Amino acid sequence: MLIKNERVLTALAIMLDIAFHGGREGVVSGSDIAARGGLQRRGIEPILQSLARCGLLSSVRGPRGGYRLARSARLITLENIADCVSTQTPLSRPRQDSLFQVVMVPVWEGLNDSVKKLLATTTLDDMVIKARKAGLKPATEEPIAFVI
Repeated sequence: MLIKNERVLTALAIMLDIAFHGGREGVVSGSDIAARGGLQRRGIEPILQSLARCGLLSSVRGPRGGYRLARSARLITLENIADCVSTQTPLSRPRQDSLFQVVMVPVWEGLNDSVKKLLATTTLDDMVIKARKAGLKPATEEPIAFVI
């Protein structure tokens, strides 16, 4: 599961964007997520749908629609997100007596275990706090003013 998978990285970025800019109740549009992340709107839609199917996001329809967290950022770990969108394929394993099997596979599995532990103990809320400490500010929506 090492975080080299673009789908996992994109899902993590999307969820952080929604947690940071929308919080628990705020709705964030897919277009805004794509624009801030330098992503294609059509490219992130399948990931947004997967996150919604996993119960991490809920979608809101209508002109002010978009996505919001389905539960508190404190309850969503990075592991939840990665597991939701991972499309892992098992390593093809060479013969049992090969150098790869004896040395590389255990090292790789140890790295994966370390990554999983970090993802399991880091929440979206932890990431939002880091962003705020770094001085980042959430996008603010200006109310629509109708002037005649």
